Amino acid sequence: MSQQTARRGGAAWALVITSVAGFMAALDNLVVTTALPSIREDLGGGLHDLEWTVSAYTLTFAVLLMFGAALGDRFGRRRLFIAGLAVFTGASAAAAMAPGIDSLIAARAVQGAGAAVMMPLTLTLLTAAVPAAKRGMAYGIWGAVNGLAVASGPLVGGTLTEHISWQWIFWLNVPLGLALLPLARLRLAESHGTGAPLDVPGTLLASGGLFGIVYGLVRGPADGWTGSLVLTGLFAGSALLAGFVLYSTRAKNPMLPMRLFRSRAFAGINAASLLMFLGMFGSIFLLSQYMQGVLGYSPTEAGLRMLPWTGMPMLVAPIAGILADRIGGRPVVAAGLFLQALGLGYMAVVATADASYTAQLPALIVSGIGMALFFAPASHLVMSSVRASEQGIASGANNALREVGGALGIAVMASIFAAQGGYETGQTFVDGMRPALVTGSAVVALAGIAALLIPTRRRTERQTAQAEPAPVLETAAH
Repeated sequence: MSQQTARRGGAAWALVITSVAGFMAALDNLVVTTALPSIREDLGGGLHDLEWTVSAYTLTFAVLLMFGAALGDRFGRRRLFIAGLAVFTGASAAAAMAPGIDSLIAARAVQGAGAAVMMPLTLTLLTAAVPAAKRGMAYGIWGAVNGLAVASGPLVGGTLTEHISWQWIFWLNVPLGLALLPLARLRLAESHGTGAPLDVPGTLLASGGLFGIVYGLVRGPADGWTGSLVLTGLFAGSALLAGFVLYSTRAKNPMLPMRLFRSRAFAGINAASLLMFLGMFGSIFLLSQYMQGVLGYSPTEAGLRMLPWTGMPMLVAPIAGILADRIGGRPVVAAGLFLQALGLGYMAVVATADASYTAQLPALIVSGIGMALFFAPASHLVMSSVRASEQGIASGANNALREVGGALGIAVMASIFAAQGGYETGQTFVDGMRPALVTGSAVVALAGIAALLIPTRRRTERQTAQAEPAPVLETAAH
């Protein structure tokens, strides 16, 4: 590798650029939720339209993640990262200037597409720039910054909406994106995957399947699970994904080689990630409403009171990354998942229509520590379970499963909530939330069991080393 490439691929610069980019993409998953009443007042539209301002981003983000990673592997990870960042930044400006609800929904969909290209490549670029011995700490910092985005999404959205205007939840991305674009061009090293041609049939099958399933999950609670479009999306999506799996076992250069799932490390961490996001995002969805609708906090006050949970990764995730370097990721991830499950179960017990914040605080802290212990080591386990040339698609697959898990979690929790309670009074809300939180706790505990099935670090490294090596091509940009 030339001196120019080494300089451009400096670990510190890569950490800053990829962490901030990841922050932007993760923030936009949640930042809109607290601004919806103000958006409706300004732009009009019904409940269906407001739901799509959230769902349009989630849908394109989840559907295109693996495709974005495959494009980066084929045409250059830095090049596609910059392209995705530019699209995301431009779409953020378009969302801020949207004259109507339809144009806002369209801008949000384009935002999700840009994030889908940008997000999986952040981990690949970071892995290429950081020495193997220090990756746990780097993943810890990366995970902490992404955790900050989860923590600050409702808080940032509520604060900007209350004190400035809802447009600023989108304008916030523009200066960050404009600052990152030249830095990424100058300071990141270019790399490629195997150089195999794009898998067009696999891309169409995977994207179509994910679209159908995520569409069905997003629309199910609102339209009813027996609605024709919901059922069509779920069944057609499942059929396309089954076709994708069958096709990928036989294709010469598949987008997602099914042999990766023969690795217990890769299969285990992906199962744990799917279940973790299912339980966690569904619980956050209800608890944020509980704090505002039942306990009477403003959006800003609710966001601040959830920080012991959602903000804990800022404090604990770097330590978790260091621990993963020393003892391996499996015990850290498993411990985090079981603590997260314990916290959700405790919250279900103490939640009442007039619960004090002091009663909730232990559950929030335990859940926060658990979430923080999961994020950084999980990323490390994903990236270390495959060959270097396959890290882009591995990251894309893991992120896609997380997004599907989040969408599924909200759908499952909303259905349980609706069956057991409702919005009529504070007590009916709690009656619906409690069984949903118990379900979330059980699902996250299953994620912990899946994490325990991951082989030890030495065995994982030996299995990865036994695979035929495929070099990552490093080139200096001109």
